[in-house]
Amino acid sequence: MRIFPAIDLYEGKAVRLYKGNYDYMTVYSHNPIEIARDFVKAGATHIHMVDLEGAKDGTTPNINIVEAVARELPLFVEVGGGIRSMEVLERYIKAGVGRAILGTAAVTDEAFLREATLRFGDKVAVGVDIKDGTVAIKGWTESSGLSADEFFSKLESIGVSTVICTDVSRDGAMRGTNLELYRDLQAKYTVNIIASGGVSSMSDILSLREMKVYGSIICKAYYTGAINLKEAISEGEK
Repeated sequence: MRIFPAIDLYEGKAVRLYKGNYDYMTVYSHNPIEIARDFVKAGATHIHMVDLEGAKDGTTPNINIVEAVARELPLFVEVGGGIRSMEVLERYIKAGVGRAILGTAAVTDEAFLREATLRFGDKVAVGVDIKDGTVAIKGWTESSGLSADEFFSKLESIGVSTVICTDVSRDGAMRGTNLELYRDLQAKYTVNIIASGGVSSMSDILSLREMKVYGSIICKAYYTGAINLKEAISEGEK
């Protein structure tokens, strides 16, 4: 299982939201690139980045930070947040990211999703954010009305290879990840699943590894010290 330590970006800072609520934001660093360097020192080979401003309004105000990480550090960078047009997608690919994550656009613009998948293959992933039983969009502020199963089935039929799946109710809450959800999805679908939201202990890491999910994202648990990243990489990637 691949371990993805995460950096969520807002106004050039590394931050975390509580259950996707922009009114409950904690700033962890004013220098996200230095955090990425710390990830490398701990043995990380992958990183998950999200532009929270972009997720709300479809812009790319933090792309220079993402590009700097991709260019300067030996990390496979996956990034999401506001990628709703081919122009923005191409900007990220040219910036050197290994995988760009479509969120809102994957739900609302199927033609774009199909074209992006056709053109860029496994460099395109989809973020499936589940909130109150449905897939959330626009930075988790609205519901699409689609169930997870409906959306996963569509993604498989289109040929999407990787899905980052977040249980929004667990995100930033430090009460464990939704193992039942990932176990169910692993049994039903063949896409690579990256578990996100609430991964807050080594027990979560080991349980996800045992069910053979493709990857796991660690965010708040790293910043609070609840998970030692070096240990998580050592044990999780066995």
